[in-house]
Amino acid sequence: MTQVLLELNGIAKSFGSISVLQEVNLDVRSRERHAVIGPNGAGKSTLFNLISGMFAPTSGTIRLQERAIGGLPPHVINRAGLARSFQITSNFRRLSVFENLRLGVLARHGIRYGLFRPVSRMRAVNEETAELLSVVGLERRAHDMAGDLTYSEQRALEIGMTLTTRANVILLDEPTAGMSRDETDQTVELIRKVTTDKTLLMIEHDMSVVFSLCDRVSVLVYGSVLATDTPPAISANAEVQKAYLGEETAT
Repeated sequence: MTQVLLELNGIAKSFGSISVLQEVNLDVRSRERHAVIGPNGAGKSTLFNLISGMFAPTSGTIRLQERAIGGLPPHVINRAGLARSFQITSNFRRLSVFENLRLGVLARHGIRYGLFRPVSRMRAVNEETAELLSVVGLERRAHDMAGDLTYSEQRALEIGMTLTTRANVILLDEPTAGMSRDETDQTVELIRKVTTDKTLLMIEHDMSVVFSLCDRVSVLVYGSVLATDTPPAISANAEVQKAYLGEETAT
């Protein structure tokens, strides 16, 4: 039986009198690529914020590799093996691409900058950073400022930053949003490559990306999971078509 790495049971979240999520049950299996789809306002970003520790659930449990993580701070959840990228890129624009990735590597090792320990002399850290640059295909931009990257390159750097933690579970929030078809195809191949031995949970609106990349799909509508199944089964689900996919096709 495939191991479940991330499990949500009865998750609800309210902000005052406003209920955003109700009784969400979700399991993400080891080494699968799992997408969460749904219309705007369905609660997808709130769900990711709960999993990554930005919010605490109102009720219910979240378990990462059988450890309860609901309500724990983001850095504790990260150290437990979960890393997240955001829909809006959050790189250090005035640092080079190499320096951005090196900051992530240093953080994982618990190393801070210091006058008496110049990072340029930290061979293992620099070698690991160079390897990550190669993985995300940004070697030729290593010494360019992150703010000078194209949009798709900034997304690649964002993905690289999540990899610096060496987390087993990766959360990607709309990684192809705003991209051209060529950029989307390149990003999908990058995601496919970097998650080969990892577990992926992603929010994505592009159904061609979801159906070509993911093993299973969960449809979130009005704060509840309407269905979870393989992409072909989700595509053929009459309730899903009525609630979401039919609307997507029409637009």
